[in-house]
Amino acid sequence: MSTQNPGPDPDDAPALDEGGGVPAGDTPPDAGQTSGLSHPQPMPGRSLPVLTFVLVGLLILGIAAFFVARVFALFD
Repeated sequence: MSTQNPGPDPDDAPALDEGGGVPAGDTPPDAGQTSGLSHPQPMPGRSLPVLTFVLVGLLILGIAAFFVARVFALFD
C-alpha cells in the first residue's frame, strides 16, 4: 500500500496572499546580484595552439607525401 504525501496545507503556508499568490519580495531574484570579476582573468598563450596546428599540418603533409610516393612506386 502506498501513501502519498499530500503536501502542505495552503492555509498554513507562510507568506501567501489570498488566493495562493506570493507577495512581491518573497521570491528570489532571477539572477545573482553580483557583477564583475574578483580579479582579472589571465590571457591564454597563443604559442601552444599555433605549434599544435603546425605539427598537425606537417604530419598531414608527410602522410600525403608517403601516399603520393606509393602511387608513383618510389619505394619499390
